[in-house]
Amino acid sequence: GAALTLALTLALALCAALVVFLPTNGAAGLSRAGPLRSRANLKPVSLARRALCTAMKGGAAGTGVLGNPTWQQTMLRVKDGEKSVQHYQDVYGMTLLDKLDFPDMKFSLYFLATVKDGEKTPEPGTDDAHRYLWNYPGATLELTHNWGSETEEGEVYHPGNQEKDGFGHIAFACDDVYASSDSLLTQGVEFKKKPDEGRMKGLAFAYDPDRYWVEIVRREPINSPKFNLAQTMLRVKDPKKSLKFYIDHMGMTLVREKHFEEAKFSLYFLATIPEGSTEPDPSQPVLELTHNHGTEDDPSFNHFTGNEDGRKGFGHVGFLVDDVYAKCKELEEAGFEMKKGPEDGTMKGLAFALDPDGYWVEIIKRGGYDAKATP
Repeated sequence: GAALTLALTLALALCAALVVFLPTNGAAGLSRAGPLRSRANLKPVSLARRALCTAMKGGAAGTGVLGNPTWQQTMLRVKDGEKSVQHYQDVYGMTLLDKLDFPDMKFSLYFLATVKDGEKTPEPGTDDAHRYLWNYPGATLELTHNWGSETEEGEVYHPGNQEKDGFGHIAFACDDVYASSDSLLTQGVEFKKKPDEGRMKGLAFAYDPDRYWVEIVRREPINSPKFNLAQTMLRVKDPKKSLKFYIDHMGMTLVREKHFEEAKFSLYFLATIPEGSTEPDPSQPVLELTHNHGTEDDPSFNHFTGNEDGRKGFGHVGFLVDDVYAKCKELEEAGFEMKKGPEDGTMKGLAFALDPDGYWVEIIKRGGYDAKATP
């Protein structure tokens, strides 16, 4: 993807959700702001694991869904691009896959991912890196830097987690949350919640340079680096509508759901299933949708999406598709609005749709846009 700063910033995004009891105030309330939600120590009323090829629609790499959509990115706006890239490389072991500069519009895009140990990737900024990025089979973290913001005083972007904010956090998984948190502390990482604090033990929330919340969660041991990008969390008003959008139209699969009736919230975990497989790749992130019960019955309720004036931070999630124009036509015929059609603006051939909550969903051509695979 590419981004339109000022009018439309193209970038991408992914998140996680939880009711976390913070040491500062005891228990986080269950307000519709979307409190932190944790899967760790709350016992769900039901836990359903659904693999592809069962009752859920979608399929491996979007099989059966027009355009063969695959989740490819989560975008966050950052104050200082180089500082944030360094943070995610040094702290979480991410690899910079590519960098795109747009001098006319004065912004840069950085795409990072968790790659397997020993995997070689092209030099960022090269034609090979562009081709690699726009054919990448996993999900990336896209950091959008508007030039000059690094010289501004104080926080530039809104990290979320205030009243009615929709974006919650991104997350990284590791084998041992306690040991990993100790390691992060030695690197000077600041924490919102350490794993031994509050009533929810065994999970943590760290801050990144822009004060976005980064959840640290435990995984089953896998052949993966110390950390792997694990999730992007978005709060949704009506899960039925959101699940239909991401499953029926964006080719994702519901791989897990949890319902906490006493606490009045539910979690839904969606993934793009790798081509040729019926199971999610444990080294790749999931899209976590958090639903606070009752919001679907309130006609006046809505979440902030991260693109409103004064609340910009999280930008969007993005999907690669075979044909952007055909995909947009299908979405419009299904009743979904377009924030930017593929022929709108100066960036031709890429688009932004709006999901049922109004989150921006970037639609990007798989393989890139020209011989150099650049937008």
